[in-house]
Amino acid sequence: MTGLLKASAGFLRKSASRPLFAAMALWFGALAALGTLPPTALADEAYPSRAIRIIIPYAPGGGGDAVVRYMSDKLAEKLGQQIIIENRPGASGFIGAQVVAAAPPDGYVLLMGFDGGMVVAPHLIKAPFDPLRDFVPVTKINDATLVLAANANLPVKTLQQLIDYAKTRPDGVEFGSSGQGTTTHLAGELLAQRTGMKMQHVPYKGGGQAVTDTVAGQIPLIFTVAPTIMSYLKQGRLNAIAVASAERSPNLPDVPTVAESGYPGYDVASWYGIFAPARTPKPVVDKLQQAIAEVLQIPEVRERYLKGAFEPSGMSPQAFAKVVQDDYERWGKVVKEGNIKLQ
Repeated sequence: MTGLLKASAGFLRKSASRPLFAAMALWFGALAALGTLPPTALADEAYPSRAIRIIIPYAPGGGGDAVVRYMSDKLAEKLGQQIIIENRPGASGFIGAQVVAAAPPDGYVLLMGFDGGMVVAPHLIKAPFDPLRDFVPVTKINDATLVLAANANLPVKTLQQLIDYAKTRPDGVEFGSSGQGTTTHLAGELLAQRTGMKMQHVPYKGGGQAVTDTVAGQIPLIFTVAPTIMSYLKQGRLNAIAVASAERSPNLPDVPTVAESGYPGYDVASWYGIFAPARTPKPVVDKLQQAIAEVLQIPEVRERYLKGAFEPSGMSPQAFAKVVQDDYERWGKVVKEGNIKLQ
């Protein structure tokens, strides 16, 4: 912009001896050129020059809070600006997401999104935004391993034993999750589709009560993220049957994957990531991703995630966009094939 203004001033000086209308034509031509510049050309070259808000579309104290706060102080240091964390819960995360979707695409208002709200819920609830068109994926912060766990008194230790056990029961087996339409719910539905095992979903209004009831034997099984049950697994009050990811979890190295248990191709992981409004300039997105990736490699930050049973990532915007697209399509198929509807 500065270059164009200098150029237009030069045109005026050179045009002093010309008719007035010619000088004015050059001046207005320069102004018109400013209006045609792409957003990237007008982007804040000194980004970030002020505080950055990260919207968490869920209540304080949940997993989303943890994964952002683990890195927020170091990210503020890296970028040289304050990071403001703002919780905007409600409507399955849609309220907070809509705030970001409608924000100026300048990198100063970001969304902490997770797979349940970004690629699962939109197939079940009409969203006020398009998760693929209204956001730019910046980077995946981390993965949280999903675990199929059983009450300690259930007479099964492996997935095949569970399948055989389910066949002996007319209604199959019940499994709990943190709610209808969550990734933990659909992970169970996908397992039932892949194995042919009859499973009855028991939805809860959060993962905590589902875990409590599984430990107490009110329900036999639960699909949940590893951080919520690590202490119960160590105490022997729950047994981990299988992890849903393609590879074994560093936090549960002795627990086989579903794929290893005889069902290759089954791969489900719950992730958290940072999103920006659509049309955010690429240089801004790239700078954010690079800063987050570097922070996630700081030993003390990495240790926070690993202790919480989270696996830090920091992947490129392009790689994360593919994860979002692939997961959106996959869960859409699971919802359709399972005729899954919210009740």
